[in-house]
Amino acid sequence: MSLDIQWLDATAEDFSTRLNALIAWEAVSDQQVLSTVQSIISNVRQQGDQALVDYTCRFDQRNLASIADICLDSKALHEARQRLNANDEQALVAAADRIRQYHERQVQRSWQYEEEGVLLGQQVTPMARVGIYVPGGKAAYPSSVLMNAIPAKVAGVKEIIMVVPMPKGVVNDWVLAAAAIAGVDKVFTIGGAQAIAALAYGTESVPKVDKIVGPGNIYVATAKQLVFGQVGIDMIAGPSEILVICDGKTEPDWIAMDLFSQAEHDEDAQSILISPDRDFLHKVEASIKRLLPTMERKDLIATSLANRGAFIWTPDIDTAIAVSNEIAPEHLELSVEDPHALLPAIRHAGAIFMGRYTAEALGDYCAGPNHVLPTSGTARFSSPLGVYDFQKRSSLVCFSAESASEIGQIASTLARGEGLTAHALSAEYRIVNKK
Repeated sequence: MSLDIQWLDATAEDFSTRLNALIAWEAVSDQQVLSTVQSIISNVRQQGDQALVDYTCRFDQRNLASIADICLDSKALHEARQRLNANDEQALVAAADRIRQYHERQVQRSWQYEEEGVLLGQQVTPMARVGIYVPGGKAAYPSSVLMNAIPAKVAGVKEIIMVVPMPKGVVNDWVLAAAAIAGVDKVFTIGGAQAIAALAYGTESVPKVDKIVGPGNIYVATAKQLVFGQVGIDMIAGPSEILVICDGKTEPDWIAMDLFSQAEHDEDAQSILISPDRDFLHKVEASIKRLLPTMERKDLIATSLANRGAFIWTPDIDTAIAVSNEIAPEHLELSVEDPHALLPAIRHAGAIFMGRYTAEALGDYCAGPNHVLPTSGTARFSSPLGVYDFQKRSSLVCFSAESASEIGQIASTLARGEGLTAHALSAEYRIVNKK
């Protein structure tokens, strides 16, 4: 297959301009999408279950008699699990166990301390109910179920509601089995902006949640933006990304397949290889052209690589790291001899895969860390989904009479400095021997 992937030279005068053009991604929806989503949200708020039934019949080509036809309880989930063959079910369980073990280390605990009549601290509590959106239709994502539901369960969330579209009513046992294994409490087979609206505002049958997590298409992403504030959301995810830094000593076919692993997600996914070894870049390019025709999603991969893929030559590894930090990739592979030596210099990355044997694909499924990661450069200021996303922190403050009198004088002075007299008096009422 003919495929042209752009090459960039980090020493070229126009490198910054070309790099910015390469990684640019406009995540906002157009006016038509925005208008459609606003209308859907309004209808769901006004018509509740009936709107969900109508939209599901329309968009998913289903013939539903009532909302009961799109509700699945725990019994249905466990029946789906039983329909899987033993090997598939064991793989899901093994992945779930690894994900759970990793996230159990993230649990935050309540704490407090005392100082001369003052108790201060932090109380950590789980959210009561969260909603998980799982994409459906073109592909099934049981891994997304595990990655979103298990941290919530570990955090102590009492009820997990999952929504997943099932076009034409086709049941995906992988997805439902993963929900059973992860501890999902109830599933509604709805999708799109209408599912987000139902989770955010609640209907007669779909309970209102505290937070919505999980990826989706542009309509789902737009709906999440619009309901934010009514509920919490995880992030507005862009296309999947991988950036590989290689010293030129890894098998070229391995690197080519690592680049494919992200490119096969969709046409807008981004795969970038950075190396100070120009000959190695050519070898990987040759591997890509040889291996591409053998891939099931070859057309999709080719489009992704041609539109947003790149080979970047740098004079050394230090420059490669500097370029990576500028990009702030979702997935970063350090395919080098000593990846640990590079870690102190890595400032921005959603997940870092260290060494030649650590394929990013392992992280997508069963390594343990979460695969819900910041995209489109947002790794500069955000982090992977985790247990902490499902826990809330409340400050604890307790003063004795003596300490309230002492510290109240400080509060009074500051309040009067701000012109807030009621604040000052509230503190002063508790000052002993106030003159």
